[in-house]
Amino acid sequence: MPSFRVIVAVGRLRPGVDPRTVEPAAATAARELAVVEASSVDVVAGEARITVRFTEDTVQSALRVAEHTVAGLRAIADVGSWRLTERVGGRWFRRA
Repeated sequence: MPSFRVIVAVGRLRPGVDPRTVEPAAATAARELAVVEASSVDVVAGEARITVRFTEDTVQSALRVAEHTVAGLRAIADVGSWRLTERVGGRWFRRA
């Protein structure tokens, strides 16, 4: 089964949101629709990014998971750009 990642830039948190809950919230949202393999928080060029890796059968169904994950994050934080990538062989390719 193909492996995908949704990578989301996260900005200001909503009032009262504990920063430690953001990554688990993203993984939980993805897990509602797919099998989550891993999640992480990274800071790249001063920007916080949440990455959730999951499996899905098709790019179309992976896009649905990615959009659902982004929507879940919007409930607790300002969300910037996001992208969906698929692992093919040993490389990641952008799908959305």
